[in-house]
Amino acid sequence: MNPDLAIDLFKSTVMFALYIVAPFLGVTLVVGLLASLLQSVTSMQEQTLTFIPKLIALAGLCLVLTPWLLRTLSEFAITIITRMGSLGH
Repeated sequence: MNPDLAIDLFKSTVMFALYIVAPFLGVTLVVGLLASLLQSVTSMQEQTLTFIPKLIALAGLCLVLTPWLLRTLSEFAITIITRMGSLGH
């Protein structure tokens, strides 16, 4: 395998992973900040007040983004599989 091709393959895989994970990290960050703000305003220091809203938000986001996730993951898999032919040369 050509080292340049391997580096390009690794780079595209890492960038794709970041592209897939970014919406989930963003929603978790926003919900966590809002929950922390609510805790500091009300002086309630309960651990479940940050965990439960994040869990609900991530579950909702999974339901909303499932078609997009399946489409992009299948397109990426097809792209990688088609590039496998040139990896052996």
